[in-house]
Amino acid sequence: MTINPSTDSVLTVSALSRLVKDALEGEFPAVWVKGELSGFTRSDRGHLYFSLKEGRDATLDCVVWKGAAGRLSFEPRDGTEIEAFGRVSSFPARSRYQLIVEELRPGGLGALLLALEELKRRLAAEGLFDEKRKRPLPSYPRRIGVVTSPIGAAVRDIIKVLRARWPSIEIVLAPVNVQGRGAAEEIAAAIERFNRWGGADLLIVGRGGGSLEDLWAFNEEIVVRAVATSGIPVISAVGHEVDWTLTDSAADVRAATPSNAAELAVRERAEVARRIESLAARASRALRLALEGRRQRLGRLAEKYGFRRVRDFFGLTQQRVDDARERLIRALRLTLDSARDLLAAVRRRYGLREWPRVLTSHRDRVDRMSGAATEALVRSLQARRVRLTGSRDRLRALSPRRVLERGYCLARRRDGTLLRAAEAVRVGETITVEFARGEADARIEAVRPGGN
Repeated sequence: MTINPSTDSVLTVSALSRLVKDALEGEFPAVWVKGELSGFTRSDRGHLYFSLKEGRDATLDCVVWKGAAGRLSFEPRDGTEIEAFGRVSSFPARSRYQLIVEELRPGGLGALLLALEELKRRLAAEGLFDEKRKRPLPSYPRRIGVVTSPIGAAVRDIIKVLRARWPSIEIVLAPVNVQGRGAAEEIAAAIERFNRWGGADLLIVGRGGGSLEDLWAFNEEIVVRAVATSGIPVISAVGHEVDWTLTDSAADVRAATPSNAAELAVRERAEVARRIESLAARASRALRLALEGRRQRLGRLAEKYGFRRVRDFFGLTQQRVDDARERLIRALRLTLDSARDLLAAVRRRYGLREWPRVLTSHRDRVDRMSGAATEALVRSLQARRVRLTGSRDRLRALSPRRVLERGYCLARRRDGTLLRAAEAVRVGETITVEFARGEADARIEAVRPGGN
């Protein structure tokens, strides 16, 4: 069919461009378009220009005006999959249609990563990931709470390692779903129940490995906040060593795997026993050395303060008592020998008839002499005891220990030299102050010398 153009309806280029533009905007007022971002640029005025591609078959030019660009929550990059919302229009200067974008969002996995980064930034600003708020794990927990799935390798690995390292450990399992709808709420609720109960010394929260979507429950804000606010220390054991979730950042300790979490939770019992034996041996050696040191120090004190002379005095007194006793015994023996000789002479002189009377007379005399000697010995010993007691009391009165008991103290340098005047020390010097009971180290803050 032949078309005869009419010269009455000739359009200018700009008029045709406006008609095309109106037709496009009328047909596609607002659409969502998904594709791979390519050729991204930012103009000096703040506008964004790029293309959306679908393989090699289709390309769509896009523009984001400055106002909409300022509302973006992420930085677009070439090669990422995005979803753009806007209206289709044309650019008359080049006779090309384009998408005027009002909103951009990552597509597919990118949306999850963007949401994760945004949540991480917000929680970090609140201080939930601050290292200063994290607590050390208990050294010897008696009961450990485990928040994980009741099926799967993770719970078996945790229990196996805990039992192998510390057989008597108590394990309380809170079975929860670790992925899928409602998993995050179950995990957070289990952590809160453990805190209300208060019977666990440590919590292990985690699961085995998986994809980002599988581990997503441990990136949920409700779980992260439950871990961060837990009154019980928490070990996060999510996935494998390469996996990382927000729960790992909020926990007090992050374990590479569930098995590693059990290793961090309890010590190995055999190693603890060996450590105790080693410490006991060290303590015994230290005690022996301390006793020996105190014995030597006591000896030096006795030498220093004249206690040796006190011991010598009492030893000399005892020697005198022993000597007096020996002399008394010798005197008694001489007396008895004289009496025996006298008796023999009487017997020879008077014969056997006078023997009973003479014997009785001498026996009475011996009894009187023995009684007198005993009384004299007792009086002598009493007198010596009185003098000894007086000497001891005078020695005690002169002892520096009695002076210390009245509230005075002795000041010495660290080498033991006795300090007698304030000018003998310097400011900042450390001295030892001895009291009636115990000693203390002191540092000189000021020196005020006295008069002569």
